Amino acid sequence: MNYICYRKLHPEESKAYRAIRLESLEQFPESFCANYHEALKIEKFQLETDIEEQTFGKFVLGAYADDVLIGICTFVKSDKNSGTIYQMYVKKEFQGKNIGQGLIEAVIHEAGRQFNDIEILLEVAPGNDKAYNLYRKTGFLEIENTSAQNINKVIMMKYTPQKN
Repeated sequence: MNYICYRKLHPEESKAYRAIRLESLEQFPESFCANYHEALKIEKFQLETDIEEQTFGKFVLGAYADDVLIGICTFVKSDKNSGTIYQMYVKKEFQGKNIGQGLIEAVIHEAGRQFNDIEILLEVAPGNDKAYNLYRKTGFLEIENTSAQNINKVIMMKYTPQKN
C-alpha cells in the first residue's frame, strides 16, 4: 500500500484538480450534478481559480499516494456556522482502502480548524450506498431535504461537531 497523505491543494496544483475533477465526471456521471462533456467546454473552473488564489472559505483537500493526487473533496463555507462538502471522489483503483474516509475526516478537521464548531452539509444520490454508508460512518446523519428542486433527487446529510 502506498503512503497516503491528506492536505489542501496548493495554488500550482489547480491543473491536477481539473484533471481529477474531469475524471470523476467521466467515471461516475450519476454521482455528480455536472456533465463531463459540458465540463470539458469550460476553459477554467471556478474552483481552479479558488485554488490558485486560496480563496477564503473554500478549499479542496487532496488525498495523495506518493505525491500523486488520487482523491479530492471540496469544502465551501455557506454562512456563519455552516458549510457544504462537494465533489468527493477517489480514483477507482484506490477505492475500498478507506481513503475516502480519510478525506472526509480531513475535511471535517480542516473545516473545524478554520471555522470553529461549523456544521457541514452534503448531498448524496439515492442508490449511492457506498457514499451514503461512508458518510454515516464518519458521523453524518440524514436530515430532511427542504430543497424543493432536489427533494427526490438527493439525500441531505449533516455533520454536527461534538461539543466538548
